[in-house]
Parts: sequence; C-alpha cells; structure tokens
Amino acid sequence: MTMMKMNGTGSYGAGRTGAEFDPISFAKRPQTILRLLAWIFSMVVFGSIVNEGYVNMGSERLHCVFNKNEDACNYGIIIGVLAFLASLCFLALDLYFPQISSVKDRKRAVLLEIGFSGLWAFLWFVGFCFLANQWSRTSPNELPLEQASDAARAAIAFSFFSILTW
Repeated sequence: MTMMKMNGTGSYGAGRTGAEFDPISFAKRPQTILRLLAWIFSMVVFGSIVNEGYVNMGSERLHCVFNKNEDACNYGIIIGVLAFLASLCFLALDLYFPQISSVKDRKRAVLLEIGFSGLWAFLWFVGFCFLANQWSRTSPNELPLEQASDAARAAIAFSFFSILTW
C-alpha cells in the first residue's frame, strides 16, 4: 500500500477546510482577477448606457441611442446590473468556499458557478450582437450621436470583453 502526500489541495481545487486565509494569494488567483474584471466591465456597460445612452431631441422624451430601440438600452442595463451583482456574489462565494466542508456542497457551488458563467457568457454574446447591430443601424440624421457615441461604443466594446471574463 502506497501512501500519497497531500499537497494542500482538497476537493474541487480548494484547500482543506478551515485553512488560514491569505488575502494576497487570493487576490493573485486568476479566478479572482476575472471576477473583478467582470465586475468592472459590467459597471462600464450599464453605467455608460444609463448616463449617456439616452438623448432627447427637442422634447422631454428620451430616446435610446441604439437606433431608438428601448429594448437595446434595457437589455444592456439589465444584463450589466445583474452581472455586477452576480460577480460580487461569486466573489463572496470564492471567499467563503474554503470554509465549506461538505464535498456535496462544494460540488454544488462549483456546478453553479460553471452553469451561471456559461449562461452569462452567452447572454453577453447576445447583448454584444444586439447592441452592435442596433448601433450599426442608427442613422446620424435621426439622433445627435456626437453626444453619446463614445458611451455607445464603450458599452459595445465592454460587452464583448465581458464574454471573455465570464
């Protein structure tokens, strides 16, 4: 019978339960860096749409800069806000994960993260395609695009980058 020495890793890639928390090694983990990037990118997407994604053209009614399609602005805002909240929740789960002692609970947490990340990457892809399509159909004659073109391009670019972070 051969005895194997454990190298400090436990089930599902985490250390043993109750191990001492090292904030520097946690911050250097690729998973943590990607979570923080997803959090920042989601803020850029929904922030740019909320702040400069609507223009008024001589009236009090605001129009979405993405081809006057309210659904495009709403989709970008909703997906951005939910991604913002989800990335914070998963970052908290990553902090708490080493304290989970049950292998079944760890498995559920990992499967939840994988499933949600796959779904959210797909939703970001849909959002990127939708925003880019609506932006390409926007006529400069219909909307004063000099006001919001940078914000619209930022929302499109960071929705693409968000695909990679999820």
